[in-house]
Amino acid sequence: MASKDYYEVLGIARDADAETIKRAFLKKARTLHPDVNKEADAEERFKEVNEAYSILSDERKRSNYDRYGTPDGPGGFGSDYVDMSDIFGGGFGINDIFDSFFGGAAGRQGGQRATRTRGRDMGMTLRVSLAEAAAGCTKTVAYERLAPCDDCHGSGVAEGGHERTCERCHGTGRVMEVQRTIFGQMQSQATCPDCGGTGKVVDKPCETCQGQGRTPSRETVEVSVPAGVHSGQSMSIRGKGEAGLRGDAAGDLVVRVEVEPSEDLERQGDDLYCRLALDALEAIVGCKKAIPGILAGEQVDVEVPAGCQHGQQIRVEGRGMPRLNSRSRGSLIAVVQVEVPRDLDEAQMEAVRELVGQRSSRPGDGAGKAGADDAKRGRRGRKGRK
Repeated sequence: MASKDYYEVLGIARDADAETIKRAFLKKARTLHPDVNKEADAEERFKEVNEAYSILSDERKRSNYDRYGTPDGPGGFGSDYVDMSDIFGGGFGINDIFDSFFGGAAGRQGGQRATRTRGRDMGMTLRVSLAEAAAGCTKTVAYERLAPCDDCHGSGVAEGGHERTCERCHGTGRVMEVQRTIFGQMQSQATCPDCGGTGKVVDKPCETCQGQGRTPSRETVEVSVPAGVHSGQSMSIRGKGEAGLRGDAAGDLVVRVEVEPSEDLERQGDDLYCRLALDALEAIVGCKKAIPGILAGEQVDVEVPAGCQHGQQIRVEGRGMPRLNSRSRGSLIAVVQVEVPRDLDEAQMEAVRELVGQRSSRPGDGAGKAGADDAKRGRRGRKGRK
């Protein structure tokens, strides 16, 4: 069993539903976040609570944890499931989600920074294999974001409460401040301390989201990767980024695809290069070789011409990578690697010796040709000495 009881960490029963888990997490996280709690062990306890939530809020991880005592289960997750812990290139996680959450609350409490009402775009890098890029695939991605609050449905207003225009700034979100200096009075604009720059105030805010209309949440989204995708290409999933403040528009989730290299195939554009090992005797007489293609169960026949040389490239049209948004494919290019056989028996070796002898004794070829060349060089040398 796992060393920690995640249900005990959150203070909930083992049969708690998803909403109960989320409320328990938010309640504890708000009191333990380093921006609020200055106790020495607050950060460590906050991480522990986040770890518990990340397990129990994920259906697959919770099921494995309940059954096997570990979130990964006996065999881990399938290749279609990705737990995305590195957002924005590796630096945007649950702590940053809470920074945004508390930043929104601080804005209403007199901070000088205007509260952002529209949700930000979020980005992640999704790694897929070359085979997955060739066939296309769908990945279930788990990630953290500020999502619309379930209790107030994103409005930020509790039952019986109302949202109204801020009386101090008259809905502009900005107020004029007057400062006395040695040069006289100077006016400047500042964020309205009553509404935090939103232009709206809530007389009875939702307790769960503190009137923001959004809460830190662990969610999953299906990402469809098209066949033929290249590294560096990205796709946007509308509305799956950071939720807006009190019902404002949400940002998008931008997924950048990174195609991992293959041990057997090298991609250049839409063409695929592979090594084709040939027995030297096969290279001499020519042959047909069947090699695995990039798609599942695909076999590619490579016609090797007689007299094929080491390093020679044999192109097979239409057996490379599928082209993005097209039915056509690039080429599979086999690079010949000629290998000298080491397993010939004595009879086979004798046959090769006989063939070598025949080639060496042919007039104008082999040893005969070499002898004639030596004779010519000798005659030229004697003429030079006369």
